[in-house]
Amino acid sequence: MSGTPLRRGPGAAPPVRAVHLGLGSFFRAHQAWYTDRAADDGDAWGIAAFTGRRPDLAEALTAQEGLYTLVTRSSEGDRFDVVRSVSRAHAAADSDAWLDLLASPAVRVLTTTVTEAGYHRRPTGGLDVDSPQVARDLAALRADPRAPVTSVPARITAGLLARRAADAGPLTLVPCDNLPDNGAALAEVVLGCAAAVDPALAEWIGAQVATATTMVDRITPEPTDADRRTVLEGTGTDDRAPVVTEPFSEWVVAGDFPGGRPAWERAGAVLTDDVTPFEQRKLWLLNGGHSLLAYVGGVRGCATVAEAVADAHCADLLRAWWALCTPHLAVGPHEAARYSAALLDRFANPRIRHALAQIATDGSQKLPVRLLPVLRLERAAGRLPGPAVAVLAAWVAHLRGAGPAVRDVRAEELTRLADGDLATAIPRVLAALDPALADDAELVGAVRTTALGMLGRR
Repeated sequence: MSGTPLRRGPGAAPPVRAVHLGLGSFFRAHQAWYTDRAADDGDAWGIAAFTGRRPDLAEALTAQEGLYTLVTRSSEGDRFDVVRSVSRAHAAADSDAWLDLLASPAVRVLTTTVTEAGYHRRPTGGLDVDSPQVARDLAALRADPRAPVTSVPARITAGLLARRAADAGPLTLVPCDNLPDNGAALAEVVLGCAAAVDPALAEWIGAQVATATTMVDRITPEPTDADRRTVLEGTGTDDRAPVVTEPFSEWVVAGDFPGGRPAWERAGAVLTDDVTPFEQRKLWLLNGGHSLLAYVGGVRGCATVAEAVADAHCADLLRAWWALCTPHLAVGPHEAARYSAALLDRFANPRIRHALAQIATDGSQKLPVRLLPVLRLERAAGRLPGPAVAVLAAWVAHLRGAGPAVRDVRAEELTRLADGDLATAIPRVLAALDPALADDAELVGAVRTTALGMLGRR
């Protein structure tokens, strides 16, 4: 490819006042985009963003001085915008830069997009101190507060140790992952890690660190080489790190920011006292719908969300799932109907190639928050919800080799549990989500019958 490289030209990058962990497509289509649009001449917030693991994206963005093209793809065509809020991009291994930035008084916000698995939470909540990665990190930080660590709770704890040592002032943590009450979830694992490393740090965190709670919503597929060609043809720019997204975007934020924050409301973010109704609506209807399409559609041979929605069986099951969720939602039936209708249009957008394999990743972490709350409510009312049964059956089929390849933090364990005779495999797999599911004989039987039908299609 040849074209004009992205460069900032006259004027420096905005000063770094925020740090982000989890440099990837969603962050760049969402939080970085909001921060860019929130800026005015006197209030620019630059972001220093760190990858979760690999250095490739940080290297590409560094070569482009943090700039990248956001392609907003609608039925009318593509819109190209250069996002300028990422001032610096770092690889995960750049531990000194991480510690130095979090020790800076100029930095007042730390956002995260690390997926559900990145929080290292036990199924019942709290930090999973038995995780080998977490255990290694705790030992390393006890020996040296500047030791390189890899788990998210330990990386944040190391940053807070450095901030306390520098007396750098207040900081707000802003998790942006699909977890119920994600602020409390993040605070719990960080405090657990801090207490295990230095009990006095937990007290300092209570006085100096606030945690916001958020709901985030914007469909953002993994970028492809074709997206880079689209940017080149549409703008003449050789962008090595473009992002493609949909026109819809929503961000709801609740919490205190004692050190200040970007004026995200200028860009359309909603500041509220209670994220719960928005969060529940999105987790159950959008994310739950996505998981349904990923597993059921995957078993039926679909590759993308748009293909799965075009499949009559998947579409009917999706509508049935939404109808099942609606009576339990705090937002009320009219808002649920409006949001579901909009989702159907978003899912069916053929110009957004959202791979089911991407959505199917880490089902063991996603299904407990997207599916199980509604399933439990229905079972408590004495009902056996068909759409939830279908999702569980399709997930079992997925673990047995149907649909996309299994990518899960518990993949080795789950595929072993799903192997062998289906009658014994299903309760083992369900127990991995929640032991109570395996004790529900009616549910187990229904999942088995449905899974047999799905696997028979192969």
